[in-house]
Amino acid sequence: MYHCRNLQVKIFGLRGCFFGIANMILVKRMRETLYSALLRQDISFFDNETVGDLTSRLGADCQQVSRVIGNDLNLIFRNLLQGSGAMIYLLILSWPLGLSTLMICSTLGAVMLLYGRYQKKAAKLTQEFTASANEVAQETFSLMRTVRVYGTEQEEIGRYKQWLGKLADISLRQSAAYGFWNLSFNMLYHSTQVIAVLVGGMSILAGHITAEQLTKFILYSEWLIYSTWWVGDNLSSLMQSVGASEKVFQLMDLSPSDQFISKGSKLQKLKGQIDFVNVSFHYPSRPTVPVLQRVSILVNPNEVIAIVGLSGSGKSTLVNLLLRLYEPTSGEILIDGFSLRELDIMWWRERIGYVGQEPKLFRMDISSNIRYGCTRKVRQEDIEWAAKQAYAHDFISSLPNGYKTLVDDDLLSGGQKQRIAIARAILRDPTVLILDEATSALDAESEHNVKGVLRAVRSDMKSKRTVIIIAHRLSTIQAADRIVVMDSGRVVENGSHKELLHEDGLYARLTRRQVDVVA
Repeated sequence: MYHCRNLQVKIFGLRGCFFGIANMILVKRMRETLYSALLRQDISFFDNETVGDLTSRLGADCQQVSRVIGNDLNLIFRNLLQGSGAMIYLLILSWPLGLSTLMICSTLGAVMLLYGRYQKKAAKLTQEFTASANEVAQETFSLMRTVRVYGTEQEEIGRYKQWLGKLADISLRQSAAYGFWNLSFNMLYHSTQVIAVLVGGMSILAGHITAEQLTKFILYSEWLIYSTWWVGDNLSSLMQSVGASEKVFQLMDLSPSDQFISKGSKLQKLKGQIDFVNVSFHYPSRPTVPVLQRVSILVNPNEVIAIVGLSGSGKSTLVNLLLRLYEPTSGEILIDGFSLRELDIMWWRERIGYVGQEPKLFRMDISSNIRYGCTRKVRQEDIEWAAKQAYAHDFISSLPNGYKTLVDDDLLSGGQKQRIAIARAILRDPTVLILDEATSALDAESEHNVKGVLRAVRSDMKSKRTVIIIAHRLSTIQAADRIVVMDSGRVVENGSHKELLHEDGLYARLTRRQVDVVA
């Protein structure tokens, strides 16, 4: 008996080990697949989803699914085997008593299924409310300076408590459902004992079974009923995992963006001519609000063109379309005479240098941030050269660890971040350089130096490039070859700085206002 028991423990231990390994592999692959699927979605997908919700799916939801193999399926499998064996033995001992016990277990199984379905729905709501609570916390922590300055700590606590209240309500209902499940089990368990004693006693008096067989029956019926209870308990946990994983599997099943599926063409030599032909656009989330309306702009190779206009006129949207973050609603964009839709998107983006108004740096060292996205082999000397061109080398060298300094939001100012982003763009040696308010956070001297570098690079015949500048500062745009003025999603003026001042239109009014502000 001892050796059998020892063998059983070893078998159960090995099974638990195998289930644990399978659980580790499952969760790892699930997170990799989900992360890969999310990264391959269109930008419009991230316009509708929040960072807190997606990170919650990657973290808490995937970990919840790990219980399926690591614990729930393991125990369900074990107890099903034990319960089936006990049921067979009970029917062999006394089929009338066995059938009575089977009916009770079937009733318990029906209650178990109802309880499991409820747990599935409750788990789905729990994960959604948890994701919303995480979203509030993440947003508050990322905007902590704004919260502190405006003194809205209590409002943020109230927003967070609102979702915690909903979570508490779901937990309360789950506890009530669990109490109902336990009450059902105890009632049916004691009913089994009563039936076993009454019917078994009558069978002993009738001579159908012996007292020894009745004792065995009671012991095995307890084993069966407890196995059924464990199956139900783990099944409810399984249903919770299934409910929590529904959103995960929906995200994993999303088809990747067409940009990652279709293989476009690659031009042998990119000249840098860009032609917007009757381009119109509205964001998918706002189909009734036109952002661009039949915009036509021709940018010649090696030309520096500035796009200006009031906020909301569609300047940055043009850049987003050129980067193929979105697709035009109508019209098309031609690159050297070829439709942008037909070009290989990765090849095209490798030949663009982009610096935004609020450049985002990764939590890695400064060298890695400057090197980020550069496909060619880059030496440290190249990184330092690009930093010098962006007038970032001096402040980087003054940091405690120089180029190995880990980037932190509190460590660098907005202007320093922009200079690192400009160095990143220069290092790529792009054919098309896009500066979207890229000097807005620079002081006057740094802006003058950076513009001097851009002019020098432009004049170098070996590395000429097409430059698109979006800026409000007059000092940044007046040296451009051509200025395009936009208003309400349309091109309203087009010409040089002097020509537009002579026309006395929108550009002239904007220029006068800026001069008045400075004065």
